[in-house]
Formats: sequence, structure tokens, C-alpha cells
Amino acid sequence: MMRALVCESWRSFDELEIKDIPPPPMRPGAVRIKVEAVGVSFAVQLVVAGKYQRKPPLPFVPGTEVAGTVLEGPLPKGTRVFAALDWGGFAEEAVADAIHVTPIPDGLPLAPAVAFPISYPTAGSALMWRGRVQAGDWVLVHGAAGGVGLAGVEIVKALGGKVIARAGAAKHAMLQARGADAVLDSAAPFRDQVREITGGAGVSCVLDTLGGDIFDDSLRCLGDGGTLVTVGYAGGGIPTVPANILLLKNITVAGLNWGTYIGWSPGDNRERYAARTRALWDQLMGWWAEGKLRPEVHASYPLENFREAMAEVRERRSAGRVVLVP
Repeated sequence: MMRALVCESWRSFDELEIKDIPPPPMRPGAVRIKVEAVGVSFAVQLVVAGKYQRKPPLPFVPGTEVAGTVLEGPLPKGTRVFAALDWGGFAEEAVADAIHVTPIPDGLPLAPAVAFPISYPTAGSALMWRGRVQAGDWVLVHGAAGGVGLAGVEIVKALGGKVIARAGAAKHAMLQARGADAVLDSAAPFRDQVREITGGAGVSCVLDTLGGDIFDDSLRCLGDGGTLVTVGYAGGGIPTVPANILLLKNITVAGLNWGTYIGWSPGDNRERYAARTRALWDQLMGWWAEGKLRPEVHASYPLENFREAMAEVRERRSAGRVVLVP
């Protein structure tokens, strides 16, 4: 038996319970992992409430991003790895497809490595595959102190771009230390400031992790031919796109769902995209080795304190990732 955080019916995250359950069964082409850190994200609340676009079969163990050591599978036992899961991360053991398991290089601790299965590739694929960010481009990053936002700041800098990062005032020093070229207070209007910073040209790309009320002004921050990439709605409602602005400004709105590439969407195309996802993880590991990426752990909690961990995320106190240690 193993300890795990179990969702038996659609409910709020705080109503979940820790139970003793059998370890997940092994399957062909998979790796069994001793989970030593698992990421806590805003999206987990939606999953357990049945409000996410993908609903696991009940009962299930939530959690999609883990770091730990190999217990069984094609990799040598004891290999330190991070992995993206369908679900099952908030437990002492998890089973992941080998195509979504990456060895962790020496020098990268397990807890920060939790940022690499989902946060960094979400930001990377949004910026490179959808936003087509190039060296010299200005990029506006909303929610820049969150897991995906902070990864986005670092990736823009790794690509040679320039970053305008929006976050609460308490997180500005960290963003400046990560290389942000300008930092704006998330509590203040930003449209005029962005125009001033960019000399009136606007930004080439907006990485929007928040949605809600900032969407329209974000569109107006784009320069000619720019792209807003929407990756989530942690800030509130799902915005609508005024199509006339796209026409008048020659701009684009694009969506990026990292789950499409790792098998979470209808049709399950994980094998189809395996080479592409592997290439991105390899690129991210290369940037980490060069010192261009420094995953940040805001706080680490034992599994019993799962409610406190989610409160840090829900109330936006976190700067970087929050992790649980089963």
C-alpha cells in the first residue's frame, strides 16, 4: 500500500483526503517512480472539481508533474527523473510513460525539477511554436511570478528577447534578478507603460497566463504582426476576441495547450508528438546547463499540508513553484 491524495467525487481541493491505496499497476513502455516532489498548480483545483477540459475516471489521484527516482522500467533503478503524468502525482509512487520521463542532470535538485514537466514546456512552446519569438523581440508576460510566467521570462531571455514582466510589487526584485528588462505592477494599468517602454512600437508577443480583464489591453499592446498567446485563465473569466482589432492591427491570437502534446486531448496524440516534446525538453535542459534557466521553489510542504500548499497558489503568494513531498 502507499499513501496518496485521493479524489473520489468532484469536489473542492481542500475536501480531498489522504488514504492508503494500492500502488498504480505497471504497464508496457512505462516507468515506475518514487515520487519525491510533485507540483501544486492552479489547474489541479479545476481537475478535482470536474471543471477541467479533461476528466480522469473517478476515483483518481490528482497531480501531473513529479520528480523522483526510478523504481522500475527501462531506465536504471535509482535514476533521478522528472515526468509528466496523466494523473497520479500526489502519491508515494507514480507510473509515467517513458516518453514523458527525463533524467535530471547532476546539480539540479529534485524539487525545482518539478517545473520542467509542464511549466517550462508550456511557456517554451507558447513562445517559440505559437509566438515565434526571435532575438530582439519585446515580450509582455502576465502573471510573471507564477510557474509558467517565470519560466516565460527566462525563456524569452534565453532566446535573446526583451521582457516586460507584470507581477505584484513584492515579486519585482526576483523578476529583475531573472533578467526582466522592465517590471510593472500587476495592480496598475499597463497599456501606456508598455507603449512607452517599447518606444511606441508595441510588443511582438504577449504571454497571457491570466485572461480576464487584461485581455483587451493586451491586444492593444501588440505591435504590427504581433501575437497574443493565451495559455490559461488564472485571473478570472475567459475573454472574447474582438475580431475587428485583429484586422485593423494585423495581429494574431493563438492558443497553446501543452496537454495536446502529452496526450491529454481527445485522440491522445502523445506518440505522434513524442519527438517534438523530447526535443523541447532537451533544449530546456541545455539552457539549464548553460545557466539560463533557474527554476524557483517558493515553498515545499509535506503531503499532509496539501491545503496550505494550494492556498499559496490560490492566493497568489507564490513566486515560482509550490511543491508537495509525499
